[in-house]
Amino acid sequence: MRVLVTGGAGFVGSNLAVRIAEAFAGARVVAMDNLYRRGSECTLPRLERHGVHFHEGDVREPGHFPDEGFDFLIECSAEPSVLAGLSGTPDYMVQTNLMGAYNCLERARAWKAGFLFLSSSRVYPIATLEAHPWREEASRYAWADGAGPGISPRGVSEDVPMNGARSLYGWSKLSAEQLVEEYRAAFGLAAVVNRCGMIAGPWQFGKVDQGVVSHWVQAHLFGRPLQYMGYGGKGKQVRDVLHVDDLGDLVLEQLREFARWDGWLGNVAGGQENSVSLLELTQLCEDASGRKTRVGASMEQRPADLRIFIGDCSRIFARTSWRPKRNVQATVQDLTRWVGEARSQLEAIA
Repeated sequence: MRVLVTGGAGFVGSNLAVRIAEAFAGARVVAMDNLYRRGSECTLPRLERHGVHFHEGDVREPGHFPDEGFDFLIECSAEPSVLAGLSGTPDYMVQTNLMGAYNCLERARAWKAGFLFLSSSRVYPIATLEAHPWREEASRYAWADGAGPGISPRGVSEDVPMNGARSLYGWSKLSAEQLVEEYRAAFGLAAVVNRCGMIAGPWQFGKVDQGVVSHWVQAHLFGRPLQYMGYGGKGKQVRDVLHVDDLGDLVLEQLREFARWDGWLGNVAGGQENSVSLLELTQLCEDASGRKTRVGASMEQRPADLRIFIGDCSRIFARTSWRPKRNVQATVQDLTRWVGEARSQLEAIA
């Protein structure tokens, strides 16, 4: 089996490449990456140790792809920061997330390869999510039952009406999703689209605008200050968290049974059971590290922020026995161990 993972030196891409190389004996796994994001170069020795071949290339450039053919192309390359599309020019983000996906689809079509696309929960419209009724609890905000389809205390389902703005980042991912569907209809391309929420785990070089769980763990271990931003500065905004190894478990299942999964598009998230507020995350980090750090508060409301996002996984749970096995506490503990081991690399990047 031959597998190309684009964005293969990034957090998610490198973890998936390693899992695939471990799971399929004799597979040729190639990780393609332009090493744009700081920290991605640190994954290269790990990829080599696990028999993953590295190919330096940029998905924005059709001529940068390997000349050889592949059975599967897993598209993990992206500018993952919502804020990146709101400051300065969004050119790199749009070119990478949309035109990069187009170039990947073209290569998959030429190779007759199965195409697995990692999309984002950010495709859902911001105003719709923010307008849904909520209540304040002791340590978090929570959605209430209310009017409007697709949102419940279980989270956001795929039935949410999709009209409205979702950030330029969210638009780029939704546009790529739609492009995948057009390729399925026009060219018979076999494709799977996983609409992922917040993913966390070892090898995540997190920062304030992306990879918040890793960012929070590092701040506690290295004594860096943190800040609760917006929504009253209370730290009660909520996200669900999916451990990267749980995502890997699902991707392996999808690769093994690709024909059965062809046409799938839906939420792949931690869900209500694996949701956490920033306030709760602070306590988990203190428990795992045995350390505290200073946490300030800011009333400033960041553009395109969300009070709550939890992905409702009812649709995928009805399709498969796959379930997230690692809760938020286990994810924080895994990250704490890894951050301690990678301290010198992380401090150099910071």
